[in-house]
Amino acid sequence: MNGRALRTVVCGTVFGTFYLEALRTASPGFELVGVLANDSPRSRRCAAGYGVPYYTRVEQLPDDVDVACVVVRSAVAGGAGGELARALLARGVHVLQEQPAHPEEVAGCLRLARTHRVQYQLNAFYPHVEPVRRFLASARALRDLRACRFVDAACSSQVLLPLLDILGRALGGLGPWAFTDPVPVAEVQAATGVPVPFRLLHGVVTGVPLTLRVQNQLDPGDPDNHAHLLHRVSLGTDAGTLTLADTHGPVLWSPRLHVDRDGEGQLTLDGPGTEHLDQPTGSLLGGAPPRPFRQTFAELWPDAVRQALAELRAAVLDGGPGASRGQYDLTVSRMWLDLTTRLGRPELISGAQSPPVHPSELILETTV
Repeated sequence: MNGRALRTVVCGTVFGTFYLEALRTASPGFELVGVLANDSPRSRRCAAGYGVPYYTRVEQLPDDVDVACVVVRSAVAGGAGGELARALLARGVHVLQEQPAHPEEVAGCLRLARTHRVQYQLNAFYPHVEPVRRFLASARALRDLRACRFVDAACSSQVLLPLLDILGRALGGLGPWAFTDPVPVAEVQAATGVPVPFRLLHGVVTGVPLTLRVQNQLDPGDPDNHAHLLHRVSLGTDAGTLTLADTHGPVLWSPRLHVDRDGEGQLTLDGPGTEHLDQPTGSLLGGAPPRPFRQTFAELWPDAVRQALAELRAAVLDGGPGASRGQYDLTVSRMWLDLTTRLGRPELISGAQSPPVHPSELILETTV
């Protein structure tokens, strides 16, 4: 298998279109050989558009399929993704399953993967998006220089599991971890009649204090929209704070202000020993500026899939059981279940499309 392209099918054609596009646009080491989905005209057109066979059951797949990308909602979201993943693993097919998944589902898939000597990985997707990868690289460099004193993070409930994966990669691990229940907001909402979109929790991840805000709201008729943000993460150290302003960037460094005092207690702003005051109050860390949404969907998201596939290919070629990666995925899933249980069912909302605001509308002359 070493050196040849892994024959790959994509299961699901909704979010699965980003997987199909990733495999179409020269994903090294993989060959798209089919689409598996429910029998629908749209899915059939999708397979025809990519020039590959269309299947509706795992039993129809040829025996030489190496990898399956399961991009179908799992049982926790009312789908059959877990059942599909297990059927594929039982056939000796390596599986990359799109998040989220219940820890029991993940554990069952890992057991099947060991039994059939194949790889199973849960794909949190967003840690592979280029600005997040840049943030994670800076976080690794920062950890070598300073201890992390706190994490401040926010996300929408739909992408809570990927946030936990981002935190684990940024902090170099997950345990020990623990979370509190959300701070109550019922009295505030009852007294004011104003809905509070975010729930505030505290916790610890790999021994680092965490403050977490989650927008636990969902429009059942349009569940993929109306999130106030995807991910926002700040890692604080004694030297400053590293911030991922949004899933799609930018990455910011904000040094912590420190001004010495002289023998008379006055702030020392000039002279020897004040060279650190020449450092900018904030810096953009590399990379291109945030891209338009259209370019993000066309380029960044398929590239994120390619990054996830590269991790899977490395595990396949290594030939090992993937125990450490499997334990990591299982821990992320357990953390996610703990948090979603504490948060409770999302508040149901009925959102409406908001007219866009162009950045130019927010730039005004400052007054003297």
